[in-house]
Amino acid sequence: MFVLSCVASQVILFTPSGGVPDAPPGTDKLVHLALFAVLALTGGLARISDAVLLPCLVCYAPLSETLQQVLPLRRDADPLDTLADLCGTAIGYVLATRLRRKTPRKGHRNSHLRVRKHRSSAQLSLSEREPGSGE
Repeated sequence: MFVLSCVASQVILFTPSGGVPDAPPGTDKLVHLALFAVLALTGGLARISDAVLLPCLVCYAPLSETLQQVLPLRRDADPLDTLADLCGTAIGYVLATRLRRKTPRKGHRNSHLRVRKHRSSAQLSLSEREPGSGE
């Protein structure tokens, strides 16, 4: 999903102005916010290191606006688009962090804790039984 999100961002951000559909004012800010939220969310869920993902997205936001200005796309750079990108990155990061906490990765170093906790409660219930109860 992250790779697909990256490809979508390239298409959305670097389509020449003639290929961008007309929309109500402010729609482009919502598109920027959503796009970067999806990038941060899918990157986080893909378990890309925060130390790599976040700096890349923080740099990609102003870089994409600069490229829109200097490439022959007939598009203008807008600092508010960069701000929307950064807000989207923060939202996506928070969502990814919360979702990662709820779904531990298979084979992750802490995935054994659930099994150990389950075994401890089973052992406790065995040790609490009265001697000679026949069980």
